[in-house]
Amino acid sequence: MHIPVDRSPDTITAALAAAEHVCASRGLRFTPMRRLVLEALWRSEQPLGAYDLIGQLQRRLQRRLAPPTVYRALDFLMEQKFVARIESRNAFVPCAHPDHDHTCVFFICACCGTSAEIEDPKVEALFAHQAAALGFRIERRVVELQGTCATCASTPDPTSAG
Repeated sequence: MHIPVDRSPDTITAALAAAEHVCASRGLRFTPMRRLVLEALWRSEQPLGAYDLIGQLQRRLQRRLAPPTVYRALDFLMEQKFVARIESRNAFVPCAHPDHDHTCVFFICACCGTSAEIEDPKVEALFAHQAAALGFRIERRVVELQGTCATCASTPDPTSAG
C-alpha cells in the first residue's frame, strides 16, 4: 500500500512533535540540529544528500556547518527510524511510517528524482520467508526500484521529433 508523504505545514509540525515525543519517551535528546535536519527533509519535495542539507541549513542559519554535524544528526535520525537513506542516490527522505520496523520500498523517478515509499505486508512476508529458508538474519531492509513517475511519463519529451 502506498503511503503518500503529506508535506503540509500541519503534517510537518505533527511529524516533528511526534519525533520529539518518541525521543523523550526513549530518553534521547531531540537537539535543535536534529530537528532542523528532519524539518528540512520533510519540507523537501525530493530526497536530499548530506551536502544539499548542509547548504540549506547554512543558508537558514546564516553560518557555516561542519559536515560531521549534519552526518551525526542523520545517523541519529536513521537509528530512530525517522528518516531512510536511498542508497542509490546517497540521499535521505523522511520515513512515512517510523512507528514500526518495515522494509523500505522506494520507487524512484530517474527523470525528476522524486521518490515514493510503499509498505506491503506481502513483500514483508516474502522477505521473511526467504530469509528464514536461508537461515539469514536481516539487519537492514531497503529496496529501490528506478523508473519514471506518472507525472514525467505523461509529460511530452521536448527532444523527441513529432
